[in-house]
Amino acid sequence: MELAAEIGVSQRNIAYYEGETQHPPGSLLPKLAKALRITTDELLGAVPIKKAARPGNTRLQRRLAQIEKLDSREKRQILAFLDTFIERERLKKKAEAQ
Repeated sequence: MELAAEIGVSQRNIAYYEGETQHPPGSLLPKLAKALRITTDELLGAVPIKKAARPGNTRLQRRLAQIEKLDSREKRQILAFLDTFIERERLKKKAEAQ
């Protein structure tokens, strides 16, 4: 949801780029690189991605790495599940603010 909002496309488009085509339009590459905090060369695989200094490998990071290895259909299902929780929390905070 956040990536879609940041680069100005629908969540459906992001899901399509991740699962079906893996080749987003060239015009989106600079926006994607900026949103992901990498260079376009890193995004295109022309140069290795520089790893940012991160604290130890957290449980969440290990789980995300495992999810990345799943096929695209399973990843979409997991993302939809996570999106439900994220949206619920967003709505809860919105309701509390009113």
